[in-house]
Amino acid sequence: MYRPRHFDVDDLARLHSMIRGQSFGTLVSLGAEGLVASHIPFLLDPEQGPSGSLFGHVARANSQWKGFDGQAEVLVTFQGPHAYVSPAWMEGDQNVPTWNYVAVHVSGRPRVIADPDRVRTSIERLVAANESSRSSPWTTQDAPSDFVDGMLRGIVAFDLGIHRIEGKWKLSQNKAEVDRCGAIAGLEAEGGTAACDIAREMRASLE
Repeated sequence: MYRPRHFDVDDLARLHSMIRGQSFGTLVSLGAEGLVASHIPFLLDPEQGPSGSLFGHVARANSQWKGFDGQAEVLVTFQGPHAYVSPAWMEGDQNVPTWNYVAVHVSGRPRVIADPDRVRTSIERLVAANESSRSSPWTTQDAPSDFVDGMLRGIVAFDLGIHRIEGKWKLSQNKAEVDRCGAIAGLEAEGGTAACDIAREMRASLE
């Protein structure tokens, strides 16, 4: 990832926090037929290895998993909030339209999980992570056991130890403070979830 020093983030706790908050990632690998990408949810285990590990799964019919031999490297990208930034919001006349965003890239060598009990446990943890905020969380025990067993047979799960993790918080840190404040005000006035989320990130970067 291209990361000018103004935007580079290497704090592991902050990178992990972003992955937890934006856990639906894009898994990219290079196979015999060229580049392949799958859009899937991930579960982060921060305690595995120096940089943590990711658990994921794809449909068994998705041939991408056949390259997960623990040797071939893949890239997983996590996209955080992003929004267009207009130069009209800034005071300086040497500004151009840009796009502010938060992103984390993870590289590693995934390996298929063969143990069905471990697959089930990891899937249950993934479900729990996404149901935890609900007043009545759904669990796999709420579905017929034979149905769940059949669904588990239809997926291939994998672990991806994180070999490299990179973060980029592009929030106009290379601009004058007056221009950054103008962009924040413009985004907040424009409204919408994406604009307000980026404005919040930009405000935090000023503090």
